[in-house]
Amino acid sequence: MLPKFSGMILTNKVAVVTGSGRGLGLAYAKALAAAGAAVVVNDVDADAAHAAVKEIDDAGGRAVAEVVAVGTTAAAEALVQRAVDAFGRLDVMVTNAGVLRDRVLWKMTDEDFDTVVQVHLRGTFTCARAAVNRMREQGDGGRVIVAGSPAGQRGNFGQTNYAAAKAGIAAMVRTWAMELAKAGITANAVIPVAATAMTKTIPAFAEHVAALEEDGTPLPDSLRKGEGFGTPQDVAPLLVFLASDAAAGITGQCIGIGGDKLSLWSHPQEVSVAYADGGWSAEAIAAAWPVTVGRAPETVGIPAPRT
Repeated sequence: MLPKFSGMILTNKVAVVTGSGRGLGLAYAKALAAAGAAVVVNDVDADAAHAAVKEIDDAGGRAVAEVVAVGTTAAAEALVQRAVDAFGRLDVMVTNAGVLRDRVLWKMTDEDFDTVVQVHLRGTFTCARAAVNRMREQGDGGRVIVAGSPAGQRGNFGQTNYAAAKAGIAAMVRTWAMELAKAGITANAVIPVAATAMTKTIPAFAEHVAALEEDGTPLPDSLRKGEGFGTPQDVAPLLVFLASDAAAGITGQCIGIGGDKLSLWSHPQEVSVAYADGGWSAEAIAAAWPVTVGRAPETVGIPAPRT
């Protein structure tokens, strides 16, 4: 059964959702379809992609599959072309596909780094570029919705590759918001916190995620409210909102959602400044640091879940 979205109507809109065979991507695809959009489901797993399409079709939605690994220009153009061939246009590009290769810096290989950057950062870039080319050709605006992460906002132990890619994605969104404004195309990042294969390995979440998966035991308020941690279905309404006409004026933002929590992440900005006539020497910086700009250094890392 598809979720119900009575207030946000996406009829006549066409969306591509990468990595939508399962997890968050599947929740996004189902929510967009429920709101009336036609959806191109993408995954590297053909069985998962076709199962997602069947689920959407059986519930009265419209969907087709495009099985391709995200990252290359050819893959991005194939996704856009699939939308055009099947439904005649493209209005929404959702870049959700991702992989993890977690290791501490001194153990991370070139392949670990390159694989994650290829899928997350380059895949977001190539898919957004292909989508924007089509949207600009159509001439009536569009939506680019990308997947960020708290790791990209704050860093996370063992995730040099993933955090770097997600931080880059946030920076691209801010750039695209300026570049695409004249064409009426918005670009925003969703920062989700949800029970997925990626988060079930976190000890503080594992027991609750397992219970949710096994018998549908609801997540406790300590997670839904205290940590802003919920299900993929809790995140999906934000995608519907950002794809709708109601969000036409929202662009360049990193928007967090999870459980019962909705948030707006700040852009990087100067938080403390000091001046020295004629410039700074190393000795002057050392003397000034603890009593001026260094009095309250910024924290790093995602706060540990409360248990």
